[in-house]
Amino acid sequence: MYSPDTTKYLIHLNLQAEGVVEKPDVVGAIFGQTEGLLGEDLDLRDLQRTGRVGRIDVQISSKRGETKGDILISSSLDRAETAILAASLETIDRVGPCVAHVTVEGIEDIRVTKRRKIVDRAKELLLDHFEDGNIDSYELLDEVREAIRVEKIGSLGEDKIPAGPNVMDSDAIIIVEGRADVINLLKYGIKNAVAVEGTNVPTQIVDLADKKTATAFLDGDRGGELILRELLQVADIDYVAFSPRGKSVEDMTRKEIIKALRNKVPVEYVRDQFYGDVPGEKRAPDQRLPRPGAGEQNPEKKDNVESGNESTPSSSDTSSELSSPDVISKPASPVSLRDHMERVSGHMIARFLSPEFVVLNETGVDEVEAAIDQMTADVTGLVIDRVVDQKLLDRLVGKGLEFVAARDFNGIIKRPLSIRLMRIVQ
Repeated sequence: MYSPDTTKYLIHLNLQAEGVVEKPDVVGAIFGQTEGLLGEDLDLRDLQRTGRVGRIDVQISSKRGETKGDILISSSLDRAETAILAASLETIDRVGPCVAHVTVEGIEDIRVTKRRKIVDRAKELLLDHFEDGNIDSYELLDEVREAIRVEKIGSLGEDKIPAGPNVMDSDAIIIVEGRADVINLLKYGIKNAVAVEGTNVPTQIVDLADKKTATAFLDGDRGGELILRELLQVADIDYVAFSPRGKSVEDMTRKEIIKALRNKVPVEYVRDQFYGDVPGEKRAPDQRLPRPGAGEQNPEKKDNVESGNESTPSSSDTSSELSSPDVISKPASPVSLRDHMERVSGHMIARFLSPEFVVLNETGVDEVEAAIDQMTADVTGLVIDRVVDQKLLDRLVGKGLEFVAARDFNGIIKRPLSIRLMRIVQ
């Protein structure tokens, strides 16, 4: 429309014509009715021929027998000459056979507009594209420690299974899905994680689970459930830690990881979720049965998470928050899911829990249906000391609950994938 190298001003004109006209009619009226009006020095044809006035841009539309639109004319004249030229265009009173009115809406200084854009862009660059020059010693230390932890990731056996540096020496292991999960746990100081890398569980992980306390900590999606199903068939798993629904272990924050591991549950609580009496689904012949004593662990195994910093790799180190077994095995405030199960069991009550396992509502087991109708969106799970049937389960699924722990599950024909079922071991 105009040359950015020579244009100084842009004249904005408004056109109204009492009839239907087209662009050539408007351009012809502009040249025809201004010819000779301002003398030879400001003749529009000569100004355009010498490049001091740019192309005339006409944008009009006709509706109901009237034509309206805008006219833009670029100018490299000085301010006074441009103002005179703009004023002369307001003398146009006809376009073709139609009565017309032309009004100057404004004269834009292209250089001012450019400067304004430059200032706005400079502000964006200043705020978003300069690296923060502040030096935080704690951030520097964290970056260096994280790099060391990532470098320490190792591999086990001929299959090169991704594993933390303390897997072989620790009394406990955490079985995760992939290499990225191991790296994320290392980032937060947990060094005894090992990855299965798919549903075909490596023999070395099966052997490690036989000798050590094994916690399955998998992604909260269908893939994680399939891997857990395989682990329950072939390996001696002691505990299961749940990721948030739809979230991967590799994407979890330190707080989310600690919370998930602290609220792990004995495998007996979840085994029936995958191998209950569901039509068409039978327990695999080599399925490991629950060990005697619900929730009891093998005395040869220890419940701990191997962690610590680079200078103190020992599992007995309690100087770090993650190093202490109490971070996971002892209930914090609020109590863990396992504690809720123990407190509900045998008392004929039900507890509606928040994502942080805070009790949002406690009621008798006979009043659960009424409580569900009044349930808020903050409720994530239910712990109930009664049998859950298909009807009650469907109502809980409809409310968007992520888990339900009950005394038993009877008559469950359709088991939804969106909710975890856990049996309270008496």
